Amino acid sequence: MTPGEAAVLALAGAAAGTINGAAGGGSLVSFPVLLALGYGSITANVTSTVGIFTGYVGGVAGYRRELEGQRDRVRTLLPVTVLGAVAGAALLLVTPDGAFDALVPWLILGACALFAAQPVLARRVAARREGRAVAAPSGPGDVGLGVRVATLAAAAYGAYFGAGLGVILLAVLGIGIEDRLIRLNGLRGVLALVANLVALVTFVVVAPVAWAAAGILAAGALVGGWLGARGARRLPPGVLRALVIVFGVVSAVRILVG
Repeated sequence: MTPGEAAVLALAGAAAGTINGAAGGGSLVSFPVLLALGYGSITANVTSTVGIFTGYVGGVAGYRRELEGQRDRVRTLLPVTVLGAVAGAALLLVTPDGAFDALVPWLILGACALFAAQPVLARRVAARREGRAVAAPSGPGDVGLGVRVATLAAAAYGAYFGAGLGVILLAVLGIGIEDRLIRLNGLRGVLALVANLVALVTFVVVAPVAWAAAGILAAGALVGGWLGARGARRLPPGVLRALVIVFGVVSAVRILVG
């Protein structure tokens, strides 16, 4: 790895961590950068998952207050999240390289669409709760079967590819559970962290992780996650979102025409 490539990876990790801290969707930066540096699609995917994991840890730490009173929800949704993540990671490991290569641009474009739709989903969830007095503490009884099944499917997708997982989880929780959006975002952070942790452990043991690249990404994502929690929101959310979407679409188009 050249010093220039290491610098690019460090910047990609910082950008991914910052985006995850501010809005989510950081793998739409780290994954295409790894592809551009010549890593195979599956290696790039698992290396991105391992490398930017540190950014998720910082995100959960930032939502400690919102997680108060949600222990029962976490306990209810944790098993299905783990099960879904195991299934998604296993599916990735048995997917032939050629098949995954064909899926990659469409997965990126789908994740970009989800990322673009995030504000609309958030407004709809907020409008659904407007004028309702929702108690903060709640138990597992408000987590229905539909939410559990959808969470399992989202975790499987997250371990398989990852980009857009936070958007999917927030939509699932917002539609299925009555609570304030900020508290559901905290719960979403925990579930996304767990899904990525399961994928990370699986990939560390049996997947082709590019460790040098993952280490550089992790260092950058740790710094970026802190910056995202502290100051990334000074950048207008629309600008940040547009930059990520443009980057993702350009990457997908380059793969399709390349």
